[in-house]
Amino acid sequence: MFEYRESVPADVPAMALIRAAEWGAKEDWVRRIHGYMAGEVFPQKALAPRAFFSALRQAELVGFIAGHLTRRFGCAGELEWINVDAACRGSEVASKLLALLAQWFVQHGALRICVNVTSDNVVARRFYSRHGARELKPGWMVWDDISAVLTPE
Repeated sequence: MFEYRESVPADVPAMALIRAAEWGAKEDWVRRIHGYMAGEVFPQKALAPRAFFSALRQAELVGFIAGHLTRRFGCAGELEWINVDAACRGSEVASKLLALLAQWFVQHGALRICVNVTSDNVVARRFYSRHGARELKPGWMVWDDISAVLTPE
């Protein structure tokens, strides 16, 4: 039903549309996502290596995930964004995307991974917790070993 692949620059407008459905303007997200993908936008303490993966249903982008290597909070990597179109939430998409990014982190020797998630984002916190993350500090969660995401329960 869903297909997964590395993201390409042509995916950026669809990614921006999914992000803008939650907040912000599509045009702003196009600039920000494209800049991040091109290595022109650096989150705090980010290193150059980046990864993007897309989920598609019948050739339509329905979700994506992005992350990078970092030195933030003593972590080796950071999950920058994970977004799934509202119509596909509750499916396998977010978990599969997380596994793809986890595999990329492991291949790059990055096991301790952080993610910025506000305390009121209960759905995201539940998702991350279900996949092995724990509280790091207010507004942040961490996987002490992201490879656990790759191990079936």
